[in-house]
This record gives sequence, C-alpha cells and structure tokens, in this order.
Amino acid sequence: MRINLIIALFTLLPFFTLQAKEPAPVQIPGTEVIPIQDSKTKRQYDLYVKLPESYQSNNDKHYPVIYFTDAYWHIELLSAATFFLMEEVILVGVSWQTDISEQQKLDVGVYASRFRDFSIKPSTDPEKQAKYQYGQASTHLTFIRDDVFSYVEKHYRTKPDERTYFGFSMGGLFGSYALLTQPDMFKNYILGSPSIWRSAPDLFSWQSNALNSDKPEINVYISYGEQEEKLIQYVEGFVETLKKNKYKRLSRIEKVVIESAGHSDSFPSMAVKSIKWLSSLQPQPKVH
Repeated sequence: MRINLIIALFTLLPFFTLQAKEPAPVQIPGTEVIPIQDSKTKRQYDLYVKLPESYQSNNDKHYPVIYFTDAYWHIELLSAATFFLMEEVILVGVSWQTDISEQQKLDVGVYASRFRDFSIKPSTDPEKQAKYQYGQASTHLTFIRDDVFSYVEKHYRTKPDERTYFGFSMGGLFGSYALLTQPDMFKNYILGSPSIWRSAPDLFSWQSNALNSDKPEINVYISYGEQEEKLIQYVEGFVETLKKNKYKRLSRIEKVVIESAGHSDSFPSMAVKSIKWLSSLQPQPKVH
C-alpha cells in the first residue's frame, strides 16, 4: 500500500511542478525604460532611468545625474557601483537607436547606431561609410542636449549644474568630443579607454572658446588599461594636450591606468574607480 502511494505521488509530481510560478526576468529596482524620440532626426531611443532609494520619500531634494551611453551594457554595473559608492544620484542611460532595420541588426548588430552616433567624422572608405554612417556625433550630442536633458529635467528633480557624462571606448570618444566642443553640457566627464586614436588633432581643432570662459569648473577622469598598448600613446597625448593648453575651466584631470587589463577587461575596474572619484567631488554633509 505504502509503495503504491509513493509511486502515485511521483507520478503526480510533474503536475505539482507545473503549478510553480513561471520564471520572470530580473529587474533592477527603481529603474524604468522610457521611449524618447530625437526631435530632429525622428530616430527612436530608450532612456534607462534609475532613481535613488530616497527619491520617493524626499520630495524636496534635487539630485545630480550621471548620463551614460551604451545603456544596455552599462546599467547593471553602474547601478551596483552607485548603490555602494554614491547613492544619492540619478542614473540616465541613453540606448542605441531602437528602430533600426532588421537588416542592420543582422549585418552589424542591435548596437549598429553607436558607430554612427559616437564617431566624429566620416570614414574615408566608401564601403565602411555606407555600412556604418560614421561621423554623426554632433547630431547625437544635439539630441542629448535638446531632448534628453529637457525630458529628464522636466520629469525628475535634478541639479542641471551637476551633470556627469560617463562613456567607455567609442562612448569615451563621444565624451571627449562633448568636452571639447560643448563643455557646458556636463560638469564632470568620465572617459574610459576613449577610442581617440588619430582623432586628437580634429578634436582640438574644434575646441570651444567656452573652455576658457569664467563659467563653472569642469572635472575630467580618463583611464585606459595597462595592456592597451596601441591606444596608450593616443590617450596619453590627449591628456598631455589638455594640460598643456591650460584651459581655465579644467579644474581636475584625473588619469588612471588600470593594472593588468586590456581594453574590455579594464571596464569593470574603471567604472568602480570613476564612481568613487566622482563621489569624492560631491559636497560633504555638514556635521552639527
């Protein structure tokens, strides 16, 4: 009798298992994805917005914002880093263009637009230019300035004078372009392994006079992996020129070499170290 009962229970076990809760995707608490359109090009993007835990309970408080590109790749690590090192900040990630063609997704990937949006000049190779549409950083920067900032500052309690830009690789190149051409957009620039290569002369030829104005100071964090042998000379040259030009508004230039790391594997350390650096720049609460 007992054996028959056990056999019956094992027979019914799959049916009990099926009643268990279906798997669900993991979501980052306090994070939402918001569609946004570039008002000039009509391209569609998403914003990944993460609010600090205190946001809902502290209705009078305004927060600094970290804006970052390559949102899908970076949101998880930046969410964790800010939770432990800089809780009182809003994260806003800008996605790749979401309404690209299926053929582009097959030929390049869902991230196809980053080659166009983060690069500063067209390719001299007609075939590559046709495929990637390089050289539209100026257009993308205008989208962030006119549409992204407007949306975020209308819908959230932010401090517009305490914006930070965070970008890695081509995102670092894009940030370097923003720093030199429209420095007023951000107070702090975090540039991880920026893909400057031979673009430095172009970047400095487009530099804005605002870098030598009497407006608020700007802080720059720039890093690369110790093993990025081909990139090192270009990043070092970029930093050297920034210092040599003695821009009135550049208050801090923090250069960090990530030990025992190449390009991709320098990113996790760079993200954590740069958020810790950014946290150190924040005003400290008064002790009574």
